Amino acid sequence: MERGDIHIGFGIMRGGNQPLAQAQFVSDIIDYRMNIQQALEAPRFNKFGRGGCSYLIESRVPKKTLTGLSVLGYDLRVVGPYAEWVGGGQAVLHNSETGVNFGASDPRKDGEAVPEPSPAN
Repeated sequence: MERGDIHIGFGIMRGGNQPLAQAQFVSDIIDYRMNIQQALEAPRFNKFGRGGCSYLIESRVPKKTLTGLSVLGYDLRVVGPYAEWVGGGQAVLHNSETGVNFGASDPRKDGEAVPEPSPAN
């Protein structure tokens, strides 16, 4: 995705959850103005089963939110704080104005964003 001089390449794995997890990542960046690392680390949820309102949701979601969703009729199964069931991924942001790259890696999967030295001019 891109806007102006900012270009972001990303992927979030976990089968059928990919579109939902990727939409949450994009929303965290656009709607909540998180950087790419914050967006990968943010609590996520995953739909399970066909039909209905059944979701897996990470335990880091505030208790008030979990209660509110339950009151509305959502069937929530709270999973661990960084559950692989909601997907994990990596992202790279490139600023074409400055030439600076940023990397991010999801704590739900193995991997890391390792900086490289700038090439000599």
